Amino acid sequence: MEDTKMEDSSNQREMSHEEMPETHSKGGLITMPFIIANESFEKVASYGLVPNMILYLIKDYHMGVAKGTNILFFWQAATNFTPILGAFVADSYLGRFLTIGLGSICSLLGMILLWLTAMVPQSKPPPCDLMTQTCSSPTSAQMTLLFFSFVLISLGAGGVRPCSLAFGADQLDRRDNPKNVRVLESFFGWYYASAAISVLIALTGIVYIQDQFGYRVGFGVPAILMLLSALVFFLASPFYLKQQASKSLLTGFVQVIIVAYKNRNLTFPLPNSTASYHHKRDSNVVSPTDKLRFLNKACIIKNPEQDIALDGSAANPWSLCTVEQVEELKALIKVLPLWSTGIIMSINLSQNSFPVLQASSMDRHLTKKFQIPAGSYGMFNIISLALWVIFYDRAILPMASKIKGKPVRIGVKLRMGIGLFLTCIAMVVSAIVENARRKEAIRSGFQNNPTAVVKMSAMWLVPQFCLNGFAEAFTAIGQTEFFYSELPKSMSSIAAALFGLGLAVANVLASVVVSIIDDITSKGGKESWVSSNINKGRIDNYYWVLAILSFINLFYYFLCAWAYGPTGRQATKVKSIAG
Repeated sequence: MEDTKMEDSSNQREMSHEEMPETHSKGGLITMPFIIANESFEKVASYGLVPNMILYLIKDYHMGVAKGTNILFFWQAATNFTPILGAFVADSYLGRFLTIGLGSICSLLGMILLWLTAMVPQSKPPPCDLMTQTCSSPTSAQMTLLFFSFVLISLGAGGVRPCSLAFGADQLDRRDNPKNVRVLESFFGWYYASAAISVLIALTGIVYIQDQFGYRVGFGVPAILMLLSALVFFLASPFYLKQQASKSLLTGFVQVIIVAYKNRNLTFPLPNSTASYHHKRDSNVVSPTDKLRFLNKACIIKNPEQDIALDGSAANPWSLCTVEQVEELKALIKVLPLWSTGIIMSINLSQNSFPVLQASSMDRHLTKKFQIPAGSYGMFNIISLALWVIFYDRAILPMASKIKGKPVRIGVKLRMGIGLFLTCIAMVVSAIVENARRKEAIRSGFQNNPTAVVKMSAMWLVPQFCLNGFAEAFTAIGQTEFFYSELPKSMSSIAAALFGLGLAVANVLASVVVSIIDDITSKGGKESWVSSNINKGRIDNYYWVLAILSFINLFYYFLCAWAYGPTGRQATKVKSIAG
Protein backbone atom coordinates (compact mmCIF):
# COMPACT_ATOMS: atom_id res chain seq x y z
CA MET A 1 0.00 0.00 0.00
CA GLU A 2 2.84 2.39 0.83
CA ASP A 3 4.39 1.72 -2.58
CA THR A 4 1.08 2.48 -4.28
CA LYS A 5 0.89 5.72 -2.39
CA MET A 6 4.34 6.74 -3.64
CA GLU A 7 3.50 5.93 -7.26
CA ASP A 8 0.16 7.70 -7.04
CA SER A 9 1.80 10.76 -5.49
CA SER A 10 4.34 10.79 -8.33
CA ASN A 11 1.57 10.54 -10.91
CA GLN A 12 -0.26 13.43 -9.26
CA ARG A 13 2.85 15.56 -9.52
CA GLU A 14 3.28 14.71 -13.20
CA MET A 15 -0.34 15.61 -13.86
CA SER A 16 0.04 18.98 -12.16
CA HIS A 17 2.81 19.79 -14.64
CA GLU A 18 0.85 18.54 -17.65
CA GLU A 19 -2.03 20.82 -16.75
CA MET A 20 0.28 23.80 -17.28
CA PRO A 21 1.40 24.17 -20.91
CA GLU A 22 4.07 26.72 -19.99
CA THR A 23 5.93 24.34 -17.67
CA HIS A 24 8.72 23.56 -20.11
CA SER A 25 8.85 27.04 -21.71
CA LYS A 26 9.54 28.83 -18.42
CA GLY A 27 11.65 28.14 -15.38
CA GLY A 28 14.93 26.27 -15.64
CA LEU A 29 18.45 27.32 -14.69
CA ILE A 30 18.02 30.89 -15.96
CA THR A 31 15.85 31.70 -12.92
CA MET A 32 18.26 30.31 -10.32
CA PRO A 33 20.50 33.42 -9.94
CA PHE A 34 17.48 35.63 -9.21
CA ILE A 35 15.84 33.26 -6.73
CA ILE A 36 19.06 32.50 -4.90
CA ALA A 37 20.07 36.19 -4.92
CA ASN A 38 16.73 37.15 -3.33
CA GLU A 39 17.16 34.56 -0.59
CA SER A 40 20.84 35.40 -0.13
CA PHE A 41 20.32 39.16 0.26
CA GLU A 42 17.45 38.49 2.70
CA LYS A 43 19.64 36.21 4.79
CA VAL A 44 22.60 38.60 4.81
CA ALA A 45 20.29 41.40 5.92
CA SER A 46 18.25 39.55 8.57
CA TYR A 47 20.94 37.26 10.01
CA GLY A 48 23.33 40.18 10.28
CA LEU A 49 20.99 41.78 12.82
CA VAL A 50 20.89 38.83 15.24
CA PRO A 51 24.39 38.33 16.77
CA ASN A 52 24.89 41.81 18.24
CA MET A 53 21.24 42.37 19.09
CA ILE A 54 21.75 41.13 22.65
CA LEU A 55 24.45 43.80 23.09
CA TYR A 56 22.15 46.43 21.54
CA LEU A 57 19.35 45.54 23.98
CA ILE A 58 21.70 45.52 27.00
CA LYS A 59 23.57 48.75 26.20
CA ASP A 60 20.95 50.89 24.41
CA TYR A 61 17.72 49.57 25.97
CA HIS A 62 19.25 48.78 29.41
CA MET A 63 17.93 45.22 29.64
CA GLY A 64 19.26 42.35 31.71
CA VAL A 65 20.77 39.26 30.07
CA ALA A 66 17.85 36.96 30.90
CA LYS A 67 15.19 39.43 29.65
CA GLY A 68 17.14 40.32 26.50
CA THR A 69 17.79 36.64 25.74
CA ASN A 70 14.12 35.76 26.15
CA ILE A 71 13.06 38.62 23.85
CA LEU A 72 15.47 37.37 21.21
CA PHE A 73 14.24 33.79 21.66
CA PHE A 74 10.66 34.95 21.05
CA TRP A 75 11.72 37.05 18.05
CA GLN A 76 13.53 34.07 16.58
CA ALA A 77 10.49 31.90 17.38
CA ALA A 78 8.25 34.30 15.45
CA THR A 79 10.76 34.42 12.59
CA ASN A 80 10.78 30.64 12.39
CA PHE A 81 7.04 30.14 12.95
CA THR A 82 5.77 32.59 10.31
CA PRO A 83 7.21 30.44 7.48
CA ILE A 84 4.63 27.72 8.20
CA LEU A 85 1.88 30.35 7.84
CA GLY A 86 3.58 31.65 4.72
CA ALA A 87 3.67 28.12 3.32
CA PHE A 88 -0.08 27.67 3.82
CA VAL A 89 -0.79 31.07 2.28
CA ALA A 90 1.45 30.29 -0.71
CA ASP A 91 0.10 26.79 -1.34
CA SER A 92 -3.54 27.70 -0.70
CA TYR A 93 -4.13 31.32 -1.75
CA LEU A 94 -1.42 33.56 -3.20
CA GLY A 95 1.06 31.19 -4.81
CA ARG A 96 4.80 31.23 -4.08
CA PHE A 97 5.73 34.18 -6.32
CA LEU A 98 3.39 36.68 -4.64
CA THR A 99 4.18 35.35 -1.17
CA ILE A 100 7.94 35.84 -1.70
CA GLY A 101 7.34 39.31 -3.12
CA LEU A 102 5.16 40.47 -0.23
CA GLY A 103 7.58 38.93 2.26
CA SER A 104 10.49 40.87 0.75
CA ILE A 105 8.55 44.13 1.12
CA CYS A 106 7.64 43.39 4.77
CA SER A 107 11.27 42.64 5.64
CA LEU A 108 12.37 45.88 4.01
CA LEU A 109 9.87 47.94 6.03
CA GLY A 110 10.88 46.20 9.28
CA MET A 111 14.57 46.89 8.71
CA ILE A 112 13.85 50.55 7.96
CA LEU A 113 12.01 50.83 11.30
CA LEU A 114 14.85 49.11 13.16
CA TRP A 115 17.32 51.50 11.51
CA LEU A 116 15.18 54.41 12.75
CA THR A 117 15.57 53.19 16.36
CA ALA A 118 19.30 53.79 15.95
CA MET A 119 18.93 57.07 14.05
CA VAL A 120 16.29 58.84 16.18
CA PRO A 121 17.43 59.44 19.81
CA GLN A 122 13.83 59.69 21.09
CA SER A 123 13.12 56.12 19.92
CA LYS A 124 15.13 54.58 22.80
CA PRO A 125 16.04 55.40 26.42
CA PRO A 126 18.67 58.08 27.14
CA PRO A 127 22.17 56.91 28.07
CA CYS A 128 22.80 55.83 31.66
CA ASP A 129 23.84 58.48 34.19
CA LEU A 130 27.46 57.68 35.01
CA MET A 131 27.42 59.80 38.17
CA THR A 132 24.43 58.10 39.81
CA GLN A 133 24.87 54.75 38.05
CA THR A 134 21.16 54.74 37.11
CA CYS A 135 19.59 53.80 33.81
CA SER A 136 16.12 54.68 32.50
CA SER A 137 13.89 51.87 31.30
CA PRO A 138 12.40 52.10 27.78
CA THR A 139 8.89 53.53 27.51
CA SER A 140 5.95 51.57 26.11
CA ALA A 141 6.10 53.56 22.87
CA GLN A 142 9.81 52.84 22.46
CA MET A 143 9.32 49.11 23.05
CA THR A 144 6.33 49.09 20.67
CA LEU A 145 8.44 50.58 17.87
CA LEU A 146 11.20 48.04 18.48
CA PHE A 147 8.79 45.10 18.62
CA PHE A 148 6.91 46.28 15.51
CA SER A 149 10.17 46.27 13.56
CA PHE A 150 10.80 42.71 14.80
CA VAL A 151 7.26 41.67 13.76
CA LEU A 152 7.64 43.03 10.22
CA ILE A 153 11.01 41.32 9.79
CA SER A 154 9.48 38.05 11.03
CA LEU A 155 6.52 38.38 8.65
CA GLY A 156 8.94 39.01 5.80
CA ALA A 157 10.92 35.90 6.66
CA GLY A 158 7.63 33.99 6.71
CA GLY A 159 7.04 34.94 3.10
CA VAL A 160 10.52 34.41 1.69
CA ARG A 161 12.04 31.43 3.50
CA PRO A 162 9.44 28.64 3.07
CA CYS A 163 8.69 29.51 -0.55
CA SER A 164 12.13 30.28 -1.94
CA LEU A 165 13.41 26.70 -1.76
CA ALA A 166 10.16 25.23 -3.13
CA PHE A 167 9.92 27.97 -5.79
CA GLY A 168 13.43 27.10 -6.96
CA ALA A 169 12.57 23.39 -6.99
CA ASP A 170 9.50 24.19 -9.11
CA GLN A 171 11.77 25.67 -11.78
CA LEU A 172 13.92 22.50 -11.96
CA ASP A 173 11.56 19.64 -11.04
CA ARG A 174 11.04 17.42 -14.11
CA ARG A 175 9.53 14.06 -13.20
CA ASP A 176 10.17 12.72 -16.70
CA ASN A 177 13.90 13.27 -16.26
CA PRO A 178 15.62 10.04 -15.12
CA LYS A 179 18.21 12.15 -13.28
CA ASN A 180 15.55 14.24 -11.54
CA VAL A 181 16.25 12.85 -8.04
CA ARG A 182 19.97 13.61 -8.36
CA VAL A 183 19.25 17.11 -9.75
CA LEU A 184 16.99 17.93 -6.79
CA GLU A 185 19.42 16.47 -4.25
CA SER A 186 22.23 18.56 -5.72
CA PHE A 187 19.98 21.63 -5.80
CA PHE A 188 19.06 21.24 -2.12
CA GLY A 189 22.71 20.92 -1.18
CA TRP A 190 23.93 23.89 -3.20
CA TYR A 191 20.96 25.98 -2.10
CA TYR A 192 21.94 25.41 1.52
CA ALA A 193 25.58 26.12 0.68
CA SER A 194 24.69 29.48 -0.90
CA ALA A 195 22.45 30.29 2.06
CA ALA A 196 25.29 29.34 4.40
CA ILE A 197 27.70 31.65 2.57
CA SER A 198 25.13 34.45 2.89
CA VAL A 199 24.87 33.91 6.63
CA LEU A 200 28.68 33.79 6.79
CA ILE A 201 28.84 37.22 5.17
CA ALA A 202 26.22 38.45 7.64
CA LEU A 203 28.14 37.13 10.65
CA THR A 204 31.39 38.69 9.47
CA GLY A 205 30.72 41.73 7.30
CA ILE A 206 27.53 43.08 8.89
CA VAL A 207 28.69 42.37 12.44
CA TYR A 208 32.07 44.00 11.72
CA ILE A 209 30.33 47.11 10.35
CA GLN A 210 28.21 47.32 13.52
CA ASP A 211 31.29 47.00 15.74
CA GLN A 212 33.36 49.54 13.80
CA PHE A 213 30.79 52.12 12.66
CA GLY A 214 27.96 51.71 15.15
CA TYR A 215 24.34 50.70 14.76
CA ARG A 216 23.34 53.66 12.59
CA VAL A 217 25.44 52.29 9.74
CA GLY A 218 25.17 48.69 10.94
CA PHE A 219 21.36 48.71 10.68
CA GLY A 220 21.31 50.85 7.52
CA VAL A 221 23.35 48.42 5.41
CA PRO A 222 20.89 45.49 5.96
CA ALA A 223 18.02 47.78 4.90
CA ILE A 224 19.84 48.58 1.64
CA LEU A 225 20.55 44.89 1.02
CA MET A 226 16.88 44.05 1.58
CA LEU A 227 15.93 46.66 -1.00
CA LEU A 228 18.26 44.94 -3.47
CA SER A 229 16.70 41.57 -2.56
CA ALA A 230 13.21 42.75 -3.51
CA LEU A 231 14.36 44.45 -6.72
CA VAL A 232 16.34 41.41 -7.95
CA PHE A 233 13.41 39.06 -7.35
CA PHE A 234 10.82 41.16 -9.18
CA LEU A 235 13.24 41.82 -12.05
CA ALA A 236 13.04 38.20 -13.25
CA SER A 237 9.26 37.93 -13.00
CA PRO A 238 8.71 37.16 -16.75
CA PHE A 239 11.00 34.13 -16.59
CA TYR A 240 9.47 32.32 -13.60
CA LEU A 241 7.23 29.27 -13.74
CA LYS A 242 4.42 30.42 -11.45
CA GLN A 243 2.21 27.60 -10.22
CA GLN A 244 -1.12 28.89 -9.01
CA ALA A 245 -2.57 27.97 -5.62
CA SER A 246 -5.55 25.71 -6.19
CA LYS A 247 -7.05 25.05 -2.77
CA SER A 248 -6.75 25.69 0.93
CA LEU A 249 -4.70 22.88 2.42
CA LEU A 250 -5.47 23.96 5.97
CA THR A 251 -9.21 23.94 5.25
CA GLY A 252 -8.82 20.55 3.61
CA PHE A 253 -7.10 19.12 6.69
CA VAL A 254 -9.86 20.44 8.97
CA GLN A 255 -12.51 19.00 6.64
CA VAL A 256 -10.94 15.54 6.77
CA ILE A 257 -10.85 15.53 10.58
CA ILE A 258 -14.43 16.78 10.94
CA VAL A 259 -15.91 14.46 8.29
CA ALA A 260 -14.01 11.45 9.66
CA TYR A 261 -15.47 12.19 13.09
CA LYS A 262 -19.00 12.64 11.69
CA ASN A 263 -18.67 9.30 9.87
CA ARG A 264 -17.04 7.47 12.79
CA ASN A 265 -19.93 4.98 12.99
CA LEU A 266 -19.78 4.02 9.30
CA THR A 267 -18.51 0.58 8.38
CA PHE A 268 -15.59 0.30 5.98
CA PRO A 269 -16.32 -0.90 2.41
CA LEU A 270 -15.03 -4.25 1.21
CA PRO A 271 -11.26 -4.30 0.51
CA ASN A 272 -11.60 -4.18 -3.29
CA SER A 273 -14.59 -1.84 -3.39
CA THR A 274 -12.89 1.27 -4.86
CA ALA A 275 -16.21 2.74 -6.04
CA SER A 276 -17.14 3.45 -2.42
CA TYR A 277 -14.41 6.10 -2.06
CA HIS A 278 -14.62 9.61 -3.49
CA HIS A 279 -11.64 10.76 -5.56
CA LYS A 280 -10.85 13.40 -8.12
CA ARG A 281 -11.92 12.77 -11.68
CA ASP A 282 -9.18 11.04 -13.75
CA SER A 283 -7.10 10.53 -10.61
CA ASN A 284 -5.01 7.37 -10.21
CA VAL A 285 -5.52 7.52 -6.44
CA VAL A 286 -8.85 5.68 -6.19
CA SER A 287 -8.65 4.26 -2.67
CA PRO A 288 -6.87 5.31 0.54
CA THR A 289 -4.00 3.45 2.17
CA ASP A 290 -4.48 1.38 5.32
CA LYS A 291 -2.27 3.61 7.47
CA LEU A 292 -4.30 5.78 9.92
CA ARG A 293 -7.35 3.92 8.65
CA PHE A 294 -9.85 5.83 10.80
CA LEU A 295 -9.34 8.88 8.53
CA ASN A 296 -10.53 6.86 5.52
CA LYS A 297 -14.12 7.32 6.66
CA ALA A 298 -13.89 10.94 5.53
CA CYS A 299 -13.94 9.86 1.86
CA ILE A 300 -16.57 7.09 2.01
CA ILE A 301 -19.54 7.75 -0.30
CA LYS A 302 -22.76 7.09 1.62
CA ASN A 303 -25.30 8.03 -1.05
CA PRO A 304 -23.90 8.71 -4.57
CA GLU A 305 -26.99 10.67 -5.67
CA GLN A 306 -26.83 13.04 -2.71
CA ASP A 307 -23.10 13.17 -2.04
CA ILE A 308 -21.75 13.67 -5.60
CA ALA A 309 -22.47 16.77 -7.74
CA LEU A 310 -22.98 16.61 -11.50
CA ASP A 311 -19.35 17.59 -12.19
CA GLY A 312 -18.08 14.71 -10.02
CA SER A 313 -17.06 16.86 -7.06
CA ALA A 314 -18.44 16.56 -3.54
CA ALA A 315 -21.82 18.25 -3.14
CA ASN A 316 -20.79 19.30 0.37
CA PRO A 317 -17.02 19.23 1.10
CA TRP A 318 -17.82 19.29 4.84
CA SER A 319 -19.65 15.96 4.46
CA LEU A 320 -17.41 14.20 1.94
CA CYS A 321 -13.69 14.55 1.23
CA THR A 322 -11.51 13.15 -1.54
CA VAL A 323 -9.00 10.35 -1.18
CA GLU A 324 -6.30 12.89 -2.04
CA GLN A 325 -7.24 15.10 0.91
CA VAL A 326 -7.11 12.13 3.26
CA GLU A 327 -3.72 11.00 1.98
CA GLU A 328 -2.24 14.52 2.27
CA LEU A 329 -3.22 14.71 5.93
CA LYS A 330 -1.87 11.20 6.52
CA ALA A 331 1.44 12.14 4.93
CA LEU A 332 1.77 15.17 7.23
CA ILE A 333 0.83 13.22 10.37
CA LYS A 334 3.26 10.45 9.47
CA VAL A 335 6.31 12.73 9.31
CA LEU A 336 5.52 14.69 12.50
CA PRO A 337 7.27 12.30 14.95
CA LEU A 338 10.51 12.45 12.96
CA TRP A 339 10.09 16.21 12.62
CA SER A 340 9.83 16.54 16.40
CA THR A 341 13.23 14.88 16.88
CA GLY A 342 14.91 17.96 15.37
CA ILE A 343 13.56 20.34 18.02
CA ILE A 344 16.26 19.67 20.63
CA MET A 345 18.98 20.18 18.02
CA SER A 346 17.30 23.45 17.06
CA ILE A 347 17.40 24.54 20.71
CA ASN A 348 21.15 23.95 20.66
CA LEU A 349 21.54 25.89 17.41
CA SER A 350 19.55 28.83 18.78
CA GLN A 351 22.08 29.50 21.58
CA ASN A 352 23.33 32.81 20.19
CA SER A 353 23.36 35.17 23.18
CA PHE A 354 25.51 33.19 25.61
CA PRO A 355 28.35 32.46 23.13
CA VAL A 356 28.48 36.19 22.29
CA LEU A 357 28.85 37.05 25.98
CA GLN A 358 31.49 34.33 26.37
CA ALA A 359 33.46 35.54 23.35
CA SER A 360 33.34 39.16 24.54
CA SER A 361 35.08 38.10 27.77
CA MET A 362 37.84 36.12 25.98
CA ASP A 363 40.90 37.08 23.95
CA ARG A 364 39.63 37.53 20.38
CA HIS A 365 42.83 38.85 18.79
CA LEU A 366 44.20 37.17 15.68
CA THR A 367 46.94 39.79 15.39
CA LYS A 368 47.94 42.69 17.64
CA LYS A 369 45.66 45.05 15.70
CA PHE A 370 42.80 42.83 14.58
CA GLN A 371 40.31 40.91 16.69
CA ILE A 372 37.25 38.93 15.62
CA PRO A 373 33.97 40.58 16.68
CA ALA A 374 32.25 38.66 19.47
CA GLY A 375 29.14 38.22 17.32
CA SER A 376 31.10 36.73 14.41
CA TYR A 377 32.09 33.40 15.95
CA GLY A 378 28.90 31.87 14.64
CA MET A 379 30.57 32.04 11.22
CA PHE A 380 32.46 28.85 12.09
CA ASN A 381 29.11 27.07 12.26
CA ILE A 382 28.34 28.24 8.73
CA ILE A 383 31.83 27.54 7.37
CA SER A 384 31.72 23.94 8.56
CA LEU A 385 28.19 23.49 7.12
CA ALA A 386 29.19 24.89 3.71
CA LEU A 387 32.44 22.91 3.55
CA TRP A 388 30.65 19.68 4.37
CA VAL A 389 27.99 20.24 1.69
CA ILE A 390 30.66 20.89 -0.95
CA PHE A 391 32.84 17.99 0.20
CA TYR A 392 29.86 15.61 0.36
CA ASP A 393 28.47 16.56 -3.04
CA ARG A 394 31.73 16.91 -4.97
CA ALA A 395 34.08 14.42 -3.30
CA ILE A 396 32.45 11.77 -1.12
CA LEU A 397 29.51 10.81 -3.36
CA PRO A 398 31.46 10.78 -6.66
CA MET A 399 34.31 8.79 -5.09
CA ALA A 400 31.98 6.25 -3.46
CA SER A 401 30.00 5.89 -6.69
CA LYS A 402 33.17 5.32 -8.67
CA ILE A 403 34.39 2.66 -6.23
CA LYS A 404 31.08 0.76 -6.19
CA GLY A 405 30.38 1.26 -9.88
CA LYS A 406 26.88 2.62 -9.28
CA PRO A 407 25.30 5.75 -7.79
CA VAL A 408 25.77 5.90 -4.02
CA ARG A 409 24.01 8.14 -1.50
CA ILE A 410 23.64 8.24 2.27
CA GLY A 411 20.01 7.73 3.30
CA VAL A 412 18.19 10.71 4.78
CA LYS A 413 17.36 8.93 8.05
CA LEU A 414 21.01 7.98 8.60
CA ARG A 415 22.08 11.57 7.91
CA MET A 416 19.53 12.92 10.40
CA GLY A 417 20.74 10.48 13.06
CA ILE A 418 24.38 11.45 12.56
CA GLY A 419 23.46 15.13 12.93
CA LEU A 420 21.58 14.54 16.19
CA PHE A 421 24.57 12.65 17.61
CA LEU A 422 26.96 15.46 16.65
CA THR A 423 24.83 18.11 18.38
CA CYS A 424 25.02 16.01 21.59
CA ILE A 425 28.81 16.15 21.41
CA ALA A 426 28.68 19.89 20.64
CA MET A 427 26.84 20.59 23.91
CA VAL A 428 29.32 18.50 25.89
CA VAL A 429 32.20 20.47 24.37
CA SER A 430 30.37 23.76 25.10
CA ALA A 431 30.03 22.85 28.78
CA ILE A 432 33.69 21.85 29.11
CA VAL A 433 34.98 25.04 27.43
CA GLU A 434 32.75 27.34 29.51
CA ASN A 435 33.83 25.59 32.71
CA ALA A 436 37.48 26.25 31.79
CA ARG A 437 36.72 29.91 30.87
CA ARG A 438 34.92 30.54 34.16
CA LYS A 439 37.70 28.98 36.23
CA GLU A 440 40.26 31.18 34.45
CA ALA A 441 38.14 34.28 35.12
CA ILE A 442 37.87 33.47 38.86
CA ARG A 443 41.58 32.62 39.03
CA SER A 444 42.36 36.03 37.52
CA GLY A 445 40.16 37.81 40.07
CA PHE A 446 37.40 38.77 37.62
CA GLN A 447 34.49 37.14 39.44
CA ASN A 448 32.80 40.52 39.97
CA ASN A 449 33.85 41.96 36.61
CA PRO A 450 31.97 40.26 33.72
CA THR A 451 33.40 42.71 31.14
CA ALA A 452 37.02 41.80 31.91
CA VAL A 453 38.92 39.81 29.28
CA VAL A 454 40.49 36.57 30.51
CA LYS A 455 43.78 35.17 29.22
CA MET A 456 42.07 32.46 27.20
CA SER A 457 41.69 32.50 23.44
CA ALA A 458 38.13 32.74 22.11
CA MET A 459 39.20 30.23 19.46
CA TRP A 460 38.35 27.57 22.08
CA LEU A 461 34.72 28.29 21.15
CA VAL A 462 35.32 27.21 17.55
CA PRO A 463 34.99 23.41 18.06
CA GLN A 464 31.45 23.67 19.44
CA PHE A 465 30.40 25.88 16.51
CA CYS A 466 31.95 23.49 14.00
CA LEU A 467 30.23 20.47 15.55
CA ASN A 468 26.87 22.25 15.43
CA GLY A 469 27.60 23.22 11.81
CA PHE A 470 28.20 19.59 10.86
CA ALA A 471 25.09 18.59 12.82
CA GLU A 472 22.99 21.11 10.90
CA ALA A 473 24.49 19.98 7.59
CA PHE A 474 23.41 16.41 8.27
CA THR A 475 20.05 16.96 9.95
CA ALA A 476 18.70 20.18 8.40
CA ILE A 477 19.43 19.20 4.81
CA GLY A 478 18.39 15.61 5.48
CA GLN A 479 15.09 16.69 7.03
CA THR A 480 14.28 19.11 4.21
CA GLU A 481 14.97 16.48 1.57
CA PHE A 482 12.98 13.94 3.61
CA PHE A 483 9.92 16.20 3.90
CA TYR A 484 10.02 17.22 0.25
CA SER A 485 10.26 13.61 -0.98
CA GLU A 486 7.70 12.15 1.44
CA LEU A 487 4.97 14.81 1.14
CA PRO A 488 2.85 15.36 -1.99
CA LYS A 489 3.88 18.02 -4.49
CA SER A 490 0.95 20.22 -3.43
CA MET A 491 2.54 20.49 0.05
CA SER A 492 6.07 21.36 -1.05
CA SER A 493 6.11 24.80 0.63
CA ILE A 494 4.92 23.19 3.86
CA ALA A 495 7.69 20.62 3.46
CA ALA A 496 10.24 23.46 3.24
CA ALA A 497 8.73 25.24 6.25
CA LEU A 498 8.61 22.29 8.64
CA PHE A 499 12.25 22.62 9.67
CA GLY A 500 11.64 26.31 10.35
CA LEU A 501 8.61 25.41 12.44
CA GLY A 502 10.86 23.14 14.48
CA LEU A 503 13.16 26.13 15.04
CA ALA A 504 10.18 28.20 16.18
CA VAL A 505 9.08 25.59 18.70
CA ALA A 506 12.70 25.25 19.79
CA ASN A 507 13.04 29.00 20.38
CA VAL A 508 9.95 29.03 22.59
CA LEU A 509 11.14 25.96 24.50
CA ALA A 510 14.63 27.49 24.83
CA SER A 511 13.07 30.56 26.43
CA VAL A 512 11.09 28.29 28.77
CA VAL A 513 14.26 26.38 29.70
CA VAL A 514 16.17 29.62 30.41
CA SER A 515 13.29 30.98 32.52
CA ILE A 516 12.92 27.74 34.52
CA ILE A 517 16.67 27.50 35.16
CA ASP A 518 16.78 31.19 36.10
CA ASP A 519 13.88 30.79 38.56
CA ILE A 520 15.10 27.56 40.17
CA THR A 521 18.78 28.43 40.51
CA SER A 522 18.18 31.98 41.82
CA LYS A 523 15.96 30.90 44.73
CA GLY A 524 17.12 31.81 48.20
CA GLY A 525 19.16 34.76 46.95
CA LYS A 526 21.59 32.54 45.07
CA GLU A 527 23.31 33.64 41.86
CA SER A 528 21.39 32.39 38.83
CA TRP A 529 23.12 30.02 36.39
CA VAL A 530 22.18 32.51 33.64
CA SER A 531 23.18 35.61 35.60
CA SER A 532 24.06 38.89 33.88
CA ASN A 533 27.49 38.33 35.41
CA ILE A 534 28.61 35.25 33.47
CA ASN A 535 31.61 34.81 35.80
CA LYS A 536 29.29 34.33 38.79
CA GLY A 537 26.73 32.36 36.79
CA ARG A 538 27.05 28.74 35.69
CA ILE A 539 26.44 28.70 31.95
CA ASP A 540 28.43 25.46 31.86
CA ASN A 541 25.71 23.74 33.92
CA TYR A 542 23.10 25.16 31.55
CA TYR A 543 24.99 23.53 28.66
CA TRP A 544 25.10 20.21 30.55
CA VAL A 545 21.30 20.31 30.84
CA LEU A 546 21.08 20.73 27.05
CA ALA A 547 23.57 17.89 26.53
CA ILE A 548 21.46 15.51 28.64
CA LEU A 549 18.30 16.49 26.77
CA SER A 550 20.13 15.95 23.47
CA PHE A 551 21.16 12.38 24.36
CA ILE A 552 17.60 11.55 25.45
CA ASN A 553 16.36 12.96 22.15
CA LEU A 554 18.81 10.76 20.21
CA PHE A 555 17.19 7.61 21.60
CA TYR A 556 13.76 9.09 20.85
CA TYR A 557 14.90 9.56 17.24
CA PHE A 558 15.94 5.89 16.97
CA LEU A 559 12.44 4.89 18.09
CA CYS A 560 10.71 7.25 15.62
CA ALA A 561 12.93 6.20 12.71
CA TRP A 562 12.20 2.54 13.40
CA ALA A 563 8.46 3.17 13.69
CA TYR A 564 8.37 5.18 10.43
CA GLY A 565 9.71 2.28 8.40
CA PRO A 566 11.36 2.67 4.99
CA THR A 567 11.21 6.03 3.24
CA GLY A 568 9.54 6.35 -0.15
CA ARG A 569 12.70 5.61 -2.11
CA GLN A 570 13.61 2.69 0.13
CA ALA A 571 10.09 1.31 -0.23
CA THR A 572 10.31 1.58 -4.02
CA LYS A 573 13.65 -0.25 -3.94
CA VAL A 574 12.22 -3.04 -1.77
CA LYS A 575 9.29 -3.39 -4.15
CA SER A 576 11.56 -3.66 -7.19
CA ILE A 577 13.66 -6.33 -5.47
CA ALA A 578 10.56 -8.27 -4.45
CA GLY A 579 9.25 -8.03 -8.01
